[in-house]
Formats: sequence, structure tokens, C-alpha cells
Amino acid sequence: MSARDRPPAPIVALDYPDADRALALVEELGPRCRFYKVGSELFTAAGPAVVTRLRSAGCEVMLDLKFHDIPNTVAGAVASASALGARILTVHATGGEEMLRAAAGAAGDCEVFAVTILTSMDAPAISAAWGREPVEATREVVRLATVARAAGVPGVVASGSDVAAIKGALGADFKVLVPGVRPAGSSAGDQRRVVTPGEAARLGADYVVIGRAVTAATDHRRAMEQIIEELGTPAN
Repeated sequence: MSARDRPPAPIVALDYPDADRALALVEELGPRCRFYKVGSELFTAAGPAVVTRLRSAGCEVMLDLKFHDIPNTVAGAVASASALGARILTVHATGGEEMLRAAAGAAGDCEVFAVTILTSMDAPAISAAWGREPVEATREVVRLATVARAAGVPGVVASGSDVAAIKGALGADFKVLVPGVRPAGSSAGDQRRVVTPGEAARLGADYVVIGRAVTAATDHRRAMEQIIEELGTPAN
């Protein structure tokens, strides 16, 4: 089975202010999800211990701290994250090739994913941040992904709408993790460039991050089951 034929692996975002609430959801979902994202909110509140607890529960962890600093500092942070047992961790692609190379070199068994452009940013926001216009989001994403691959990073974080362009430019084996995935008919919230789980699967995403579609649902288990069902659509 090729990478394009496999459905994306779902990662549930534990965007909670304390470990108890996060781990209660993990227990509730049980075998329906064994991969979780620990981001800035939870990590700042609960520290490395929450990663250790998730790993002890048999779960994989995406440590989404988006490191962005000088190469030596990022390398040290990545090495520490890898020692915790994180399977995926994130750095900002805009840190440049030297920083990305240092991150990849320090990752050990952990996979580094480079964040391209946040899915909360639309074209005007990107233009303002880049200091020029017009800015075509997908072109910038592919440019940053190319830098990341040259630095030895195995994948990027990008909008689902950019997956086809990234895979087309860098090959099907270059991994893409898609955040901000929303089931059809649900609110986009503070996200601007979103896709549904089925769209992410058809476009060839390798991982998808699911947040409020599960965590804010009345029935967490059923919401997760519906996501899994939709992700089961084979990629074309």
C-alpha cells in the first residue's frame, strides 16, 4: 500500500489548560485514538510530565511547540523533546535552513515537522507579515517546504489546500501534516484555510490534527468515530 493509498493518521489536539482534563479525554476515547497533540497551552500548564503520562498510557505524542530560535538552542530543545518520547515535534520553517538542519540532526527517533504558514492566516495577514504583496499562500508554502526538505526535515505542517502542491513539487513520500481539519458543516473558528477529513484524505495528507470537532463535541466517542469513518476514504 503506497503512502497515497493510506488514510491519514488522526491526531487529537489536547488543547486543555490542565492535564487532568486532557487525560480524561484520552481515557474516554480509549482505542479510538492513540495519537495526541500536546501544544503550548497544555505543555505550559502541565510541563513534560504530561508527555510522560501519555507515553505511559501507550499513546503517541505530537509535541507542538513550534521551536524558532538560533540553531544551537533549537537543537537542544529538539533533543530534550526526543528524550521525552515524542514521536513528532514542530519547528518553524521560517527559522531557516541552518536551524532546520540542526533540528533534524538532533531529533533521534522523533520526526521533525516544519510549520510553513499558520492555517489561521489568510492572504492579507500573510502579506502583512511578509511585508509585501500580493502573496500567494500555496507558493510560499511550497517554497518553505523545499527549504525544509533540503535541510533534511521529513515533512511539513500545512493547510490541506496546499497538500497537492507540496506533494507535486517534492514527491509523495515527503510528509504533510494538516491542522485545522473540520467536518463538513462545522464552524471554522479562528482558522482560515481548512479542509474536511475526507478532503484531507483524498488530497494525500499523512496526518491530520483534529481539535474542537472532537473536544467540543457532546459525545466525544461518536465524534471521533465519525472522523475515523470519513478519513477512511482512500486517497486518489
